[in-house]
Amino acid sequence: MSDQRILEPSRQIPVIADYDVVVVGGGMAGVAAAIAAARQAARVCLIERSCGLGGMATLGNIAVWLPLCDGRGNQVIAGMAEELLNLSLVDLREDMTAAWFRYPPACWRGEGSREDRIQQRYRASFNPSSFLLALEKLIVDSGVTLMYDTRVCAVHREGDRISHVLVENKSGRSALGAKVFIDATGDADVCFAAGEATESLDSNVPAAWFYTLIDGELSLQKLTQPYDPHGGTKGMHGPFFRGDTGDAVTAHLIESRQLLAKRLAEIRVKHPDDNVQPLMPTMLPNLRMTRRLVGPITVTEDDVHRWFDDTVGLGNDWRTAGPVYAIPFRALQGVENVNLLAAGRCMSASGYAWENLRAIAPCVVTGEAAGTAAALAVQSTDGDVHALDVSTLQDQLREQNVLLDRSLVGEQAT
Repeated sequence: MSDQRILEPSRQIPVIADYDVVVVGGGMAGVAAAIAAARQAARVCLIERSCGLGGMATLGNIAVWLPLCDGRGNQVIAGMAEELLNLSLVDLREDMTAAWFRYPPACWRGEGSREDRIQQRYRASFNPSSFLLALEKLIVDSGVTLMYDTRVCAVHREGDRISHVLVENKSGRSALGAKVFIDATGDADVCFAAGEATESLDSNVPAAWFYTLIDGELSLQKLTQPYDPHGGTKGMHGPFFRGDTGDAVTAHLIESRQLLAKRLAEIRVKHPDDNVQPLMPTMLPNLRMTRRLVGPITVTEDDVHRWFDDTVGLGNDWRTAGPVYAIPFRALQGVENVNLLAAGRCMSASGYAWENLRAIAPCVVTGEAAGTAAALAVQSTDGDVHALDVSTLQDQLREQNVLLDRSLVGEQAT
């Protein structure tokens, strides 16, 4: 990096709008947060740097709902996660196995026994293009102000609060005010800019899910280098990447697309007589764990089966049957800023717990909790999420069909 510096002249930034809640990041957590807040009558703005909603699930082609159950026949995730799962399949007429467009097993749709649910987990996969369109309609119909092609570049703080986020887009540089801000960027960009403690990993590997069309049959290519689910690099084959610098993100995309080109060449060798075409290369870097908030509490693998008094949702282990995580509200809260929440993969979780809670369904769980909490805090505490009565939040989440059952978390849950 050059040591050269230039002096940017000071200027007055226009405040173009004030909201109750501003959500930064239009991935699955951000969409859930924005909808949840709007359903509580909050005035909401959703800021997304790309030109579509759904994040990794749609623009990244990671179009898989990992399980909403614990692998022992118990559903542990419902609420908006189940609602959006159903929405993602609204255009699907029948399973398309090669493309990985699949309904949940019949036993989770009212057909089958508990024994069937133990054998088959509650999961589905979808057409990312159809889901992107459905999410956009849902956001617009919810009355949320949507800002595409807009990047948050700084925050303005007053005391222990964020007062505004500064954004840039085709209209130039401007500011948005709010009572509560939700960081759903996936990379804790707002948390970092607002002075919160964060943790970054440099263990991401090349990955690029994409589709192929081979003589008319659509197939999903789930392309990735092996990685350590605990976030380390020991025993893994690099190169490895951070996700919190511009150079690292660019390098990851280039390396991943070179991996894609190699896989495509291999497929063409296997199908020498077929017309093999690549479709929909990822429009986002397929980064897993980048930078996250260090909140008042950090969820770790040791917290499996541990109930917290401020639990606002549940997560699970999508690899292994049995483990269930209770997600405490404190893991979503900023420390330095009383009106800041984090949702999705940049919540305060580490190691193997982070790996599990970054999946689509837990991201929606934390997004719904953050959006609901933000709206309630606007109504009752002038946006101070630390002062929000947690039991009121939990009661509201239960009304929204969020599963907050302590028995589901225990080791003996059946």
